[in-house]
Amino acid sequence: MTQDEKDAGTRGLTDAEVAERVAAGLTNANTDVKTKSVGQILAEHALTLFNGVNLALALLVLLTGQYRNMLFMCVVGANLVIGVTQEIRAKRMVDKLTILTQKEVTVIRASGERTLPPSELVVDDLMRLAHGDQVPADAVIVSGNVSMNESLLTGEAKPVSKGPGDELLSGSFVDAGSLVARVRCVGAEGYAARINAEAKYVKAVRSEIQTTLKAIIRLGTVVLVPLGLGLFLRSLLMDGGTLDDAILTSVAAVIGMIPQGLVLLTSSVLAIATFRLGRRMVLVQQAYCVETLARVDTLCLDKTGTITSGEMEVSSVAAAPGFSPGDVEAAMAAIAAANAQDANETALALLRHARDVGVTPGETARAVPFDSARKYSGCVTADGRALVMGAAAFVLGRDRAREADALAVAFDATERVLVVGQAAGFDEENALLGDVRLIGCVAIRDEIRATAPDTMRFFLEQGVELRVISGDDPRTVSAIAARAGVPLAERYVDAATLDTPEKLDAAVDEARVFGRVTPQQKRELVRALHRRGRTVAMTGDGVNDVLALREADCSVAMASGSAAARNVSEIVLADNDFSHMPEVVAEGRRSINNLQRSASLFLVKTVFTAVLALVCIVMPPYPFIPIQMSLLSTAIIGIPSFVLALEPNHDLVRGSFLANVLARSLPASAAIVAALLAELIVGRALGHSFDEISTVCTALVAFVGIALIWRISQPLTPLRAALLVVVIGIVALGCTVFGSFFEIVSFDASMGVVIVAAGLLAVAAFNLLYRRSLATYENSERFSRLVRLVEGKHDRDR
Repeated sequence: MTQDEKDAGTRGLTDAEVAERVAAGLTNANTDVKTKSVGQILAEHALTLFNGVNLALALLVLLTGQYRNMLFMCVVGANLVIGVTQEIRAKRMVDKLTILTQKEVTVIRASGERTLPPSELVVDDLMRLAHGDQVPADAVIVSGNVSMNESLLTGEAKPVSKGPGDELLSGSFVDAGSLVARVRCVGAEGYAARINAEAKYVKAVRSEIQTTLKAIIRLGTVVLVPLGLGLFLRSLLMDGGTLDDAILTSVAAVIGMIPQGLVLLTSSVLAIATFRLGRRMVLVQQAYCVETLARVDTLCLDKTGTITSGEMEVSSVAAAPGFSPGDVEAAMAAIAAANAQDANETALALLRHARDVGVTPGETARAVPFDSARKYSGCVTADGRALVMGAAAFVLGRDRAREADALAVAFDATERVLVVGQAAGFDEENALLGDVRLIGCVAIRDEIRATAPDTMRFFLEQGVELRVISGDDPRTVSAIAARAGVPLAERYVDAATLDTPEKLDAAVDEARVFGRVTPQQKRELVRALHRRGRTVAMTGDGVNDVLALREADCSVAMASGSAAARNVSEIVLADNDFSHMPEVVAEGRRSINNLQRSASLFLVKTVFTAVLALVCIVMPPYPFIPIQMSLLSTAIIGIPSFVLALEPNHDLVRGSFLANVLARSLPASAAIVAALLAELIVGRALGHSFDEISTVCTALVAFVGIALIWRISQPLTPLRAALLVVVIGIVALGCTVFGSFFEIVSFDASMGVVIVAAGLLAVAAFNLLYRRSLATYENSERFSRLVRLVEGKHDRDR
């Protein structure tokens, strides 16, 4: 323990005192928002209605001993594995980032100094912190004068000077100087932990695709129970079928009503998107957020770490009479180089500027480190010159500060100005001796990310409205936003004046830049945008952003920010490069547009099997068994959908996902139902057996399915043409070479006539209905009512 610490009346805790506090629970554990556990991830993916229904059906098939008819469970298993694997992978990478950014803290105890993990701190512990250290718990400074960076807590980038008796907030950083502080609050009582606690609620996934899938599965589940039971009873009691036959027939119908492959396809496409983004250092913690970001129409940006790089830069230099800008740059470079071991962001900016302009710092005999009480740093050069740099009022004195103001008149009002001067010398306590002669002034400002203007331009071209929300001074934020290319950046507001919910709500319509925003106000701004029907994305890196990140439809955090910000966000930029955002949007567009095209194939089966089941209760038999549905699902739906879903597609996302899908799938479903109904009537008249009816119906579904693939593959490319050949080949092989496996019998003349005649009529009907559907569905009130019905919405909810 140093003499200063003893003089300050400080002493470290004894082991007994530490044990007492640990026993009382006064430790610094559980201060952050955690990622979901592996168990939670498994439960979320396994305990779903989709999995429950399929498991129940598999158990029924298991009772029959027809194990090959349980092939549909492969889809369920694959979907579960893909979803769980990608989310656990993202969790582990984010947890790894948290571990890498943690740093042990030096603690002064009665038995001596030691380093401990932040979680082992207790109340009244003494911490020794220096430049670059993060404050692990709320504390009060006992000794030392420092400059603190509280940007992760408040968004205010300007360093704050603090000394003995001042409070330190957990999450802030020591920008310059060193200190000893006594821990005041630990665990959930700390400032950062209190904000994080408000973010520890389950955030609902906001995804139109997921909502559509859930609605279809929910509706299918409601419909399949009475239809499946009706088919089962009809087959067992009225048609004289065996129990096994009744189960297989009912399960075949029910499986068709559940879009199993669509669920798997969606998981696969989004998993591939997250893998591609991961290779670009973009970690996706929630797969559906890729889709959400592609639909975003409002992007809320945090200034620090998003628009700015987190570093400072020299914007301009002004020389006093009798000196040149080179003299100013040489002096500031000498001071910064002399104190390079304790260089903060300002000193690093000075050194970079000196290097860029070709100034080489000279040799120094003495360094005068920055002290927040003095507000300056300095050095003594090898030739005896005493140079000083800092705030004008402390370097020149308050009476002469206007000399610097005259030089800085051309500087931007939002820039931080340092004066550079020459003094007679420094005493033993590093205090200035004599008057200081002014050499010049240096303007320092936040460095804009080089890629920020291009990224802003991209979003503006896509019709996305930009808002900047920061805890910094609104004038500073406005100036930075304007430099980055944010339109209407001059329309700023000081959130400190928005002292009522009504004022804050009104400001959302008028302002584009919000300064001095509290964490709670950031969240309320996002909520206000939601009330206006906006889909909101939010970027941030600090504890002050956590609440808004939780509230946004899609949240993006920087890896260099707080662990809480990373853990609550759907997307983490591992290399802190905001320019990756267009790549995320592009992946989202590819996923959504291709899924819309492929999903129409799956919905065809869902719709026609449900209608067919209803028809067959009245006019049996139901013409399919599960293994035949597996052939159709693989050839007509599975393979084409996966190929089409992985093609490049960066078109703008337009319209409702469900409406776009139904407009393409309903014509095919109607044509298939008509063709199958014809076979059920004609086949009975011609004396076709169940196996013959089943074979003809399988061929008719393939006919219309191939026609739909042809339609959605336009314009035809070599890949899509090859896909059509493969699909036709699989169907042909399944109906001939592997006919016995799929329980398809040989074709006779009457079966061939029905297949050709009914097939050609069905394809012609499909083409007519398809053209009419695409031309009218966007303006059709009847179609809109159908979409709302499937989504589970009543007209009054509009």
